[in-house]
Amino acid sequence: MKDFKEFAIEIAREAGIFLKDKLNSAHTINYKGEINLVTEVDKISEEMITSTITTLFPDHDILAEEFTDIDRGSDFRWIIDPLDGTTNYAHGYPYFCVSIALERLDTMIVGVIYDPMLDEVFVAEKGKGAFLNDREIHVSNTRGIIKSLLATGFPYDIREDRHNNLNYFNKMILKAQAIRRAGSAALDLAYVAAGRFDGFWELKLNPWDIAAGWLLVEEAGGTVTDIGGNNYFLESPSILASNGRIHKEMMAVLESASSI
Repeated sequence: MKDFKEFAIEIAREAGIFLKDKLNSAHTINYKGEINLVTEVDKISEEMITSTITTLFPDHDILAEEFTDIDRGSDFRWIIDPLDGTTNYAHGYPYFCVSIALERLDTMIVGVIYDPMLDEVFVAEKGKGAFLNDREIHVSNTRGIIKSLLATGFPYDIREDRHNNLNYFNKMILKAQAIRRAGSAALDLAYVAAGRFDGFWELKLNPWDIAAGWLLVEEAGGTVTDIGGNNYFLESPSILASNGRIHKEMMAVLESASSI
């Protein structure tokens, strides 16, 4: 476990430093949908990470956002977002990260999220707590949505599908102290783990968006379910993460919105 954790930290740092160095360069931008873009640095970062994993752990499976899906039947699977917050990155907005998680037999055992702009490494190991730059972190003690700073995001098909989070947002904004939509689900989850956000919800995320952050929140003492309160799994259609103290209240607000 220690070797896996230290490796994940090292390769996340390497990829993150590369992203930071290239932030203000001209980028080649392609589109996977009307507003879902990918840059050349997404692909280079993914190749940096996956090639190293393949060299050091040749029997392991890998699932990464852009083009890597390797299934060797291993008990271990690396789940990677080489650049979470690509839209931010393409516009030079400095809120993005590298997210790397390791799953063993359907259980997340290591999660690392690296923000190169602040040089912040969020790390979690199953059963061993969550840390930010070697300092143990915990979710907030905030009670009550009215005192809570929340985070959310919107799916890429917001224009095509009415199941787009707008109804939930409209309800929640009237209940919370404030809501932020910063553009990186992985960092949003890391911020819940660190007590900076009190809660987070979003729809239609992918495994690489939330694998590391999910473990971070739970190891920091928080609660992760879907928005209906059911046990969370990587293919869940929604996620609700909180400090635990406001979880039921957030669920009630989201439930009231779903009936609109």
